Amino acid sequence: MANKKSKPAQNAAPEAPEPETPDAPVLDGTETTQTGTKESDAPEAPEPDAPEATEPGVPDAPAAEATMDVSNRSAAAGADAGLELSAPFGDPASTGAVQVIAPVTPATVLSHPATVPAAGSAAAPPAAANMPQSTVAPLGQKSPGATAATPEPAAPRGEDTSAASGAPSEAAVPPHPGASLRRQREDGPEPAAALTSDRLLNKAAAPPVGGWRLWLYKASFGSVNVGDSDKVRLERAQDNLISSRLGERTRFVPVLSRKGGVGKTTVTTLLGMVLADTREDRVIAMDANPDRGTLSDRSPGSADFTARNLVRDRFNVTTFSQLSNYVARDGSRLDVLASDTDPAVAQAFDDADYRAVTDILSKYYSIVLTDSGTGMVHSVMKGTLEKADAVVLVSGGSVDEARLASETLSWLEAHGRHDLVANAIVVVNMSGGDTQVDIAQIEEHFKSRVRNVLRIPYDRHLAEGSRVELDKLRPATRLAVKELAALVVTELQRP
Repeated sequence: MANKKSKPAQNAAPEAPEPETPDAPVLDGTETTQTGTKESDAPEAPEPDAPEATEPGVPDAPAAEATMDVSNRSAAAGADAGLELSAPFGDPASTGAVQVIAPVTPATVLSHPATVPAAGSAAAPPAAANMPQSTVAPLGQKSPGATAATPEPAAPRGEDTSAASGAPSEAAVPPHPGASLRRQREDGPEPAAALTSDRLLNKAAAPPVGGWRLWLYKASFGSVNVGDSDKVRLERAQDNLISSRLGERTRFVPVLSRKGGVGKTTVTTLLGMVLADTREDRVIAMDANPDRGTLSDRSPGSADFTARNLVRDRFNVTTFSQLSNYVARDGSRLDVLASDTDPAVAQAFDDADYRAVTDILSKYYSIVLTDSGTGMVHSVMKGTLEKADAVVLVSGGSVDEARLASETLSWLEAHGRHDLVANAIVVVNMSGGDTQVDIAQIEEHFKSRVRNVLRIPYDRHLAEGSRVELDKLRPATRLAVKELAALVVTELQRP
């Protein structure tokens, strides 16, 4: 490309002859400014003496004006000398609004000469005032009017900057096709405790316990299982209630009666055996009759020691293994602490002895049943009622037996034990035989005074007066005894 000469300025001296120099590299003439206009098409630069407009936002300072004046004179001098303006080669600090002049030599020739008005020429047209002006700084310096690239403020720690940068955020990334939905939750993966047997094992329904339901289950090779009857389900619910926990302290349940021969010892034995067979903890029945007690005669097993022996050796009994030598438990899980067979020795068993024995039993047993003696005024009855958590009152099927049982409730109320009367359980024992008395009327009378009343039906095995075995009881008797045990546990669970 032929080098073009700069247009002589108006009223200027004759142009000096141009020295011969090798052709300078021709630069691209399509250089654009911030507004996108080509350099060759840009309006002529204003006069050197006229003040130039600076970029918006750049304050007018004396240093800036001086620099601009020097830059304009340098540009004019370069134009007169035939200098070539090179395109900005991508200054990292450049925003596109400022043109940087490359180093020039006298041999550089303008490829696109700019018309530089001479001194005293007319001002630039109004359109040039609106165009962004380029301020040329001295060689090796940036223009004071140039706006450097301001670094973007750092995003606050914890914020997602992926949206500003155009990258997808982590939450927007779809989960892996095989990932569990639990892993995407805020609380994180499941703990090891979540792997329970109820969750991992496919449990099949238990077969029926008997009857035509069990026959149908076996005939269909297990494919047809209609389940147990409502009666069986109620029995299971009772077993769950009986086996429920009672807390950390021992519970005391005395069995009372003001008249002998009503089946008080029989009821104590039945209740203790059902509680011991159903529950997981230890249950003991204690014979606290000051006279000759018969609890050991109704219970399985034989007793080598009695409550009197335990009172005598109470300071030497420090473990359950040592205590086991004083109780009887043969054929049943119920422990029995018998009384002395000698009436003369048994009279010495008083309130202090009862408290000493129960203090030892409370360390190793959860429930202590007390087979109280006949009457309510003997010395052992005081400690028995003070430690009682629930009371079982036994009544017979005759008129005098029912009346004495009702008077027992009146005696407790007279001595300030209204709590025991409200929670008392009255058992109408009909296991010894039938009677002509209207038992329903007796039950209605006691229901007006206490919360729970039940009847133990006649049972030939119990009428024998010998040792009690649960397997020999009639189904109706077993159900009645289980209901009694469930009522006792319910009362013991009350605060």
